[in-house]
Amino acid sequence: MSSTWELKEKSQGELKTTVEGDVWQKAQKKAFKKLAKKVNLPGFRPGQAPEALVKKHISSQNILMEAIDEVAGEALTAGITEHDLELVARPSLDIDSIDEEKVTFKFLVTVKPEVKLGQYKGLEIVKDDTTVTDEDVNAEITRLQERFADLVLKEEGTVENGDTAVIDFEGFKDGVAFEGGKAEAYPLVIGSGSFIPGFEEQLIGMKSEETKDINVTFPENYQAEDLAGAPVVFKITVHDIKAKELPEANDELVKQAEIKDVETLEAYKEYSRKNLETAKVQQSENKFESDILTAITENAEVEIPEVMVEEETDNLVRDFAQRLQSQGFSLDQFKQITGQSDESIREEMGKDAFNKVKVRLVLEAIAAEEKIEISEEDVNAEIERIANMYGMETEKVRSLVSADAVSYDLRIRKALELVKESVGK
Repeated sequence: MSSTWELKEKSQGELKTTVEGDVWQKAQKKAFKKLAKKVNLPGFRPGQAPEALVKKHISSQNILMEAIDEVAGEALTAGITEHDLELVARPSLDIDSIDEEKVTFKFLVTVKPEVKLGQYKGLEIVKDDTTVTDEDVNAEITRLQERFADLVLKEEGTVENGDTAVIDFEGFKDGVAFEGGKAEAYPLVIGSGSFIPGFEEQLIGMKSEETKDINVTFPENYQAEDLAGAPVVFKITVHDIKAKELPEANDELVKQAEIKDVETLEAYKEYSRKNLETAKVQQSENKFESDILTAITENAEVEIPEVMVEEETDNLVRDFAQRLQSQGFSLDQFKQITGQSDESIREEMGKDAFNKVKVRLVLEAIAAEEKIEISEEDVNAEIERIANMYGMETEKVRSLVSADAVSYDLRIRKALELVKESVGK
């Protein structure tokens, strides 16, 4: 077999592989025998008729087409090996030329893209301050007060941000009421963002028993196609207006929270400070890592094939659906509640998918550039760590996760750690 490889744009290329000689002749003979078994001739059992007689009933074209199946896979593998290609998608096959002497396959192949690394060492990135202030702690106390606040009817005044307005509403498009746009005595928390943009804001300043029309526009990606992007009018009547009445911040309030070993206001302050410190350190570390990944990907050049982004988007949508299911929701229910469509969800996740693919490719390139290797001992130690983390037997972990996958993950993590350790140096 012989082959040629031509890389074109967006990591796609044309791999031509020619099969001839004994390999092609054997493939045709095998194809003929397979087809011969399907030929029924009077006086002969299937597959027992003389070869010369059977040949009259099988066209050479059929034999050639059947022979393609015998060697196409082998031809592709040979071409991939010869040119050291790393495929990222299933190739498409075309026949460039074919006769009884030889066949030339033309595979349209998408390969792993080349990454041109920019600066990835000595980046000037600073971690965020993780100091917890008294204001931070006081904000936690306020949140605790709001958690146990009472809703008190406002005898006077107007709707303000944070109030709960009990309303009747009905929506109209082009003067006609639309389905699902009506409710009575609905308790709406102003500022919650639970209604479409512009709705809640226009209730601010209304008085009890006041009625007015408000104009809003549904989002372009709203699930109901007849309402997506449409301007509508809602007729609103405000009935009760309720405001939060915060309880006093004291030991009794803290006891209501039923936090283990925390029964006084001072203890709650210390508890909150420790939690905030832990959260701030984690947030700082996450942002530090995110800033690093942003920097190294922006500094690198790579043309990512669309198929890699689509595949990653599929993974993200599937993972998202599984997370929803674990919470007792389906993806269809999520779309109904949020007004999003399959297309809008994929579009939103596609941006994240592109970034994830680029990060992965850049870290792979750094690992290759730095000649990072993972030993068998490294893999075994990681499998043992996973087993201990989840309380599983190591052999069970090995049956669930391949050593290659563990090795790959460790290599990527080591590449990232190398970049982190070089920051500011």
